[in-house]
Amino acid sequence: MSILQDSEVAVTAAAASTATAGRAAAGKPRQGRIKCVVWDLDNTLWNGTLLEGDEVTLRPAVLAHIRRLDRMGVLHSVASRNDPQAALAKLGELGVADLFLCPQANWNAKSDSIRQIAKALNLGLDAFAFVDDQPFELAEVAHMLPEVTCVDVADLDEALARPEFVPRFVTDESAQRRAMYQGQMVRDELAREFVGTDDEFLAGLEMVFTIAPAGQVDLQRAEELTVRTNQLNATGRTYSYDELDELRRDPDHLLLVASLTDRFGSYGKIGLALVEKRDPALWRLRMLLMSCRVMSRGVGMVLLNHVMRLAAEAGAGLHADFVETDRNRMMRITYAFSGFTEVSRDGQRIVLAADLTNLQDPSPHVRLEIVP
Repeated sequence: MSILQDSEVAVTAAAASTATAGRAAAGKPRQGRIKCVVWDLDNTLWNGTLLEGDEVTLRPAVLAHIRRLDRMGVLHSVASRNDPQAALAKLGELGVADLFLCPQANWNAKSDSIRQIAKALNLGLDAFAFVDDQPFELAEVAHMLPEVTCVDVADLDEALARPEFVPRFVTDESAQRRAMYQGQMVRDELAREFVGTDDEFLAGLEMVFTIAPAGQVDLQRAEELTVRTNQLNATGRTYSYDELDELRRDPDHLLLVASLTDRFGSYGKIGLALVEKRDPALWRLRMLLMSCRVMSRGVGMVLLNHVMRLAAEAGAGLHADFVETDRNRMMRITYAFSGFTEVSRDGQRIVLAADLTNLQDPSPHVRLEIVP
């Protein structure tokens, strides 16, 4: 890119960034929208410039913010124009390498690095914030990735206090979120290197899928699941803590929560089902969702099949609500493989009926534990 092109990008990006900031100020920001903060290194995470031979030192206030957000379940990564070996080695030497997922130290545009991080973490770009000390770098990212929230490190304290950086709930899983992602990366690397069939790989994970009635301690995570999950959400509806608590205590409803572990650790609570039992002859599956973290683990049908068995044992039929979107096609496929067929439609709103005469056996790769 020429100097002239660089200048044009910077000017255009600055204008775009200003317009975006204006729109954000005019509208109400979505609380807890930021799921990952990407940090520059030189004169941002640390004082000094690494490749100029400076004896770089961590900025205590920045590190305190990183650790605080990490405890709240916000992830962190790095996008730095630096020699990769030197930068990653310095992070290790300073004892903070483990805080950053998929760090990108290279000579590419920062926007390219953020794209790589988003792909690796399977998060939308609107879930990212980028912190840097250089106006040009902030402008380049704002121009190329307008969904990303850009923050000048000089304004860090004020920016991180905004609602989009503050999760609505800090759940019992929040402090473990980074470890869960790190475990997933180990699994993915093992899958890439594994020589054998998919069935053999899944069997070797020693997965345990647990289904239990939702307790009050589960409700914060349950609300979070309804807000965060899009691809494997049958209706797309979100439920508040208070709504879920009321449904949990209502004898005409059954609220189930699912969790998953394997030999590498816990995936946490990854599934939710809401069944309306008001009509004892015909149950209604009002909500079914699964976390995207388990898409490749062959467990997408376990919770659904359990609900089908409960309905069959109660002598009830089972209908399921479904709202078609561009993002939840995998959930529609899950219903189809489980024997559901469409019985009515109103635009994108569909009612599916279960065939309870031919229930499928549990997956051989997963040990199912049912908590009464």
